[in-house]
Amino acid sequence: QVQVAESGGGSVQFGDSLRLSCTASGSMFAITTWAWYCQTPGKQRAFVGKITSGGATTYEDSVKGRFTISRENAKTVYLEMKNLKSEDTGVYYCNVEGVDHRSTRTFNFWGQGTQVTVSS
Repeated sequence: QVQVAESGGGSVQFGDSLRLSCTASGSMFAITTWAWYCQTPGKQRAFVGKITSGGATTYEDSVKGRFTISRENAKTVYLEMKNLKSEDTGVYYCNVEGVDHRSTRTFNFWGQGTQVTVSS
C-alpha cells in the first residue's frame, strides 16, 4: 500500500505564488507518474499536469508558463504555482501511478487533497 499526502495549500491573493507538495510513503514501490488535478465544487477533477519518472512534464493549457511540476526525489513532488488567478481556486489532488516491487502489480492512488483559495 502506498500512502499519498498533499500539503502546502492555503489562501492567497491574485498574482501570488504557492508551492504544493506531494509525498508518497510506503516501501518496495516505484512511482512512474505523478499527476496533479484540481476540483471545484460541482465539477469533476480536472487535469493540471504530470511528471514521469524520467522527468517529462505535461501541463494543461491554462497553467502553462505559470505552474511547474518538479521532483525532489523518488517520493516527493512539487507543484509550483505562480501568478495565481481566482479560477485556480479548488482542491488540488495528487495522483500516483507505479509498480509494487513485491507483487509486481501496478497501482494508482490519490491523496486527500489540499485546498487552494485565490482571492481577487
